[in-house]
Formats: sequence, C-alpha cells, structure tokens
Amino acid sequence: MLTKRQNLWETIRGGNPDRFVNQYEYLNLILEAPTFTFMPEIDKLTKDGWGVTWSWPKDQIGAFPLHDPEHKVLKDVTEWKKYVKAPVVPTSDEAWAPSVAHARSINRNEEFVAAFYGPGVLDMTHMLMGMEDALMALYEEPEAMHELIDYITEHELKCARMLVDRLQPDALLHHDDWGSQINSFLSPAMFEEFFLPAYKKIYGFYKDNGVELIVHHSDSYAANLVPMMIEMGMDIWQGVMKTNNIPELIKQYGGKISFMGGLHSGEIDFPDWTPENCAKHVEEACRTYGKYYFIPCLTAGLPLNAFPGVYDAVTNEINKISKVLF
Repeated sequence: MLTKRQNLWETIRGGNPDRFVNQYEYLNLILEAPTFTFMPEIDKLTKDGWGVTWSWPKDQIGAFPLHDPEHKVLKDVTEWKKYVKAPVVPTSDEAWAPSVAHARSINRNEEFVAAFYGPGVLDMTHMLMGMEDALMALYEEPEAMHELIDYITEHELKCARMLVDRLQPDALLHHDDWGSQINSFLSPAMFEEFFLPAYKKIYGFYKDNGVELIVHHSDSYAANLVPMMIEMGMDIWQGVMKTNNIPELIKQYGGKISFMGGLHSGEIDFPDWTPENCAKHVEEACRTYGKYYFIPCLTAGLPLNAFPGVYDAVTNEINKISKVLF
C-alpha cells in the first residue's frame, strides 16, 4: 500500500495510485505559525492585523469584513499609503516554537509538511476596501492598485521567507478566492495584468526554496484562469466546483495541474445533512472524474465542516468507493 504522499504523487503524475487521495489526508497542515494568527469570533466584532473589522453573526457559517464608512480601512485607493499598514511579521523563537515543534513531528515520508497562508493577494484588496471598490479601482485607478498589490505581495513574501526558514515545508496550502460559482471576478486579461505577476513571485519563491507542492484554494468558478494557474506554478487547484466542467479540465490540463474538489460543500454540508447524500455525491464525483489528476474533496478550504460529522462522513464514503473502483 502506498503512503499518502506516494499516492498523491501517483495521482497527479498519472502513475499508479492504489486508491483515491482522500480529501486533505496528504497535507499535515501547520496552522500554529504566527503568520496565521487571526480567527474571527462568533457574535463579536474583531479586528485583524491589517485593521480589517470582521463580523460573524451567530446564525451564519462564516465571517466577513465590514465595509461601512465606520469600519472600512481604505476609503480612497489613491491614498492607500496613508491608510494601509501591514502587520509585523513575528520573528522570535518563542512565537515560532509551536509550529516548529509540529513540523519536526511529521513523518515526511508519509505526509507533506504543509505551510498555510491566507488571505491571498486578491482577497486582501477587497477586504481592505470592499469588493465593489476593489474591482472598480482596477479600472479607475490602475496605478494605485498596482502599488497596493505590490505592497501586499511584499508582505506575503516576508511571511513566506519566515515560513521556509522556520518550517522547511515541502507543501503550501494557499487561500485566495478568484470567483463566484459561475464566473471569475476578473476577466483573464485583467487577472493577468494585476495578479499573475504577484503569484509568479510568491509561488516562484516557494518552489525555489524546497516547496514541491503548491495547493491553491479557490472554491469557485475559475476554469478561464487555469492556464495562468499553471504558469504561476500551481500544482493542485483545491475548491474546484462542478460549474467548471471538471472532466473537460482534466482532459485538457491533466498532467500540468490537478483538481481537488468536485464535492460542493453547499450541497453536502448543511444542517440536515445525511450520510446517504454524502455517499450519492461522492460516488457520482469519483465515477465521473476518474482516478487521475482528480482528488475528491469538499470544496471548503480546510479539512473542516460547517456541521458536525460531514467531513468524516465524506472521508468514509471516499474510502468505500476506492475499494470499488480500484
């Protein structure tokens, strides 16, 4: 039986996997790193290191920034240097001790030591000023947006240097949502101009410093951006939704990039979820998308569920269908 790590490589290289890669099983995620310290609190307003105020109503499954006049960080993108201040990147041994201990405990023959980073560059632009302002600024104030994106990118590279130095990761899970369920937020041409250069720098740095596997989360439509995903060095797109025509993506790009998802969390992870519904979606996805260049996984960006039991139920169903199809 192949290790989780070996089975991942066989799957994304079109080799001889002996089962489906089961969701996030191959990534041992280091979430203790001080580059990832902010978690919004339910039913409270909380502020992150960039000054963004987050709200998480108790009846909702997640948090989102507030962009009313009182709470918006960046009200005028042409004055971004006045308002936007990146958080200090921790460097002390004490701050890094928990994550270093976690990384050292991992058997690298079995799993990948996976650094985590989020939110990404595009997400940060709209978290600072709101989605409408961020998208409009790309048209109305492109020079200022290029400067802001460069500033956000440089901060992320500072974090990347510390992650590499302290953890020596061989994988990265990176978050940045690039679309809705039916389309990308930007046209490919706009994405290429504003965000591709940033990601070539970021993912290029990781690849040049021992990270073998880049996994990018965007639970969305983004099929029109796949050529640029490949160009920037992405190995696995996590969060791929069915609206992307996954069989066509595998046929066209398999071997250059792999696709992790196909199990829409909104159709599976809800209050009245059932094991039978999990089984239905897992079998449909695994039979439709096949054994190569595809990893069945909920589209959510971490190995978690919104409602207790769902993630484990999906994991169990993937194990079951592996015994049938392999």
